[in-house]
Amino acid sequence: MGEGMGSLLPFVLMFVVVYFFMIAPQMKRAKKEKKFAAELKKGDKVITKSGLHGKILELNDKDGSCILETMSGKVKFERSAISMEMSTKLNAPAKK
Repeated sequence: MGEGMGSLLPFVLMFVVVYFFMIAPQMKRAKKEKKFAAELKKGDKVITKSGLHGKILELNDKDGSCILETMSGKVKFERSAISMEMSTKLNAPAKK
């Protein structure tokens, strides 16, 4: 019985390490992105993950989309396509 547990221990330790260094941070990031998308409001300046800059004109809670106003017109995007990092940097106060 002790021999079986000894050979199983490295796999358990490996899973614990993978969980704390890969799975847990990914879950935390996904939670932050979901909160960011839920807090979007009309008038927010955002950047999509593809690099498109725009201002939110409409938010549709039924299908999770939003309409962005860009220099070339209005475009419909999924909320999940809005980049949290780039939009946060765009709206951050300028450093002196």
